[in-house]
Amino acid sequence: MFDLKKVLGVFLAVGLLLTAGSAVAADKTFLSIATGGVAGTYYPLGGGLAQVMNSHVPDVEVTAETGNASAANINLIAGHEVSMALVQNDVSYLAAKGEKPFNKPVENLRMIASLYPEHVQCITVKGSGIKSLMEIKGKRVSVGAPGSGVAGSLSSIFLVAGLKYSDMNADFLDFANTAERIQDGQLDAGFVLAGYPTAAVMALAAQRDIDLVAFDDDLLDKLVKQFPYFTKDIVPAGTYKGIDHDTPTPAVMAILVCDAAMPNDLVYNITKAIFENLEELKPVHDKAKLISLDTALKGASIAVHPGAANYYKEKGMKVPEL
Repeated sequence: MFDLKKVLGVFLAVGLLLTAGSAVAADKTFLSIATGGVAGTYYPLGGGLAQVMNSHVPDVEVTAETGNASAANINLIAGHEVSMALVQNDVSYLAAKGEKPFNKPVENLRMIASLYPEHVQCITVKGSGIKSLMEIKGKRVSVGAPGSGVAGSLSSIFLVAGLKYSDMNADFLDFANTAERIQDGQLDAGFVLAGYPTAAVMALAAQRDIDLVAFDDDLLDKLVKQFPYFTKDIVPAGTYKGIDHDTPTPAVMAILVCDAAMPNDLVYNITKAIFENLEELKPVHDKAKLISLDTALKGASIAVHPGAANYYKEKGMKVPEL
């Protein structure tokens, strides 16, 4: 026998379940991380960070999106198009100051954490006669693609070193073209800015007897003093085939940044999730193994988001005021 009350009861129960589901969805915060190309480091690392956040931050759904260079990712933050991004700390500094390639200061850019170093690598071939940075004068040198992190970092390095593009036969090329032209003998040296070992340099080392150009300690000290987003570091011996010596070089930090509009408690929970679940990140990429609370503020070049700062202060860390 048809029971209208029972049918209405079923519809009512289904309706309540749907309404409850909608409420849950409405309570969830959707976030995105701008990363990099699928062949680079930023993309898999961003995916790993998103997974950690989804697992350990309540009521969020985080997705990693492919991105371009640091400047492009920062512009997405500036336009409130993404919540977070992976970028270089030196490019972040330029963004906060409104210096090229930015037309005006990016006022809503905040730092969550430093992640791992990306090294300035000056590649040459053995027998080129280039042993130090100043010996690139008069040589054919790739100085990075226009608007790239390489070009931006070199503008600071050359300023401190007293070098100008006119001192050399400069060519503005990306990583792949730099390696290709060194291999073909069309360049004497080229700069790459990336975490080591860099795939393009490894491929070149398999074809040519390459070397890395050392930066002298005095220049590195001056560079770090004038531009504190740089750090002094080395590319260890054995990183690339045929290079049996440590190479002193400057490095910048890959950092996680966010929109200043993100709530303090949300950024606190994100920061806590990252540093209390580092073991889950390590399998994602070799560079994830370098992420540590000890270096979470290394090379800080912009203001730290208050939510992240609260977590660091709880851990007894001094947060730089920038």
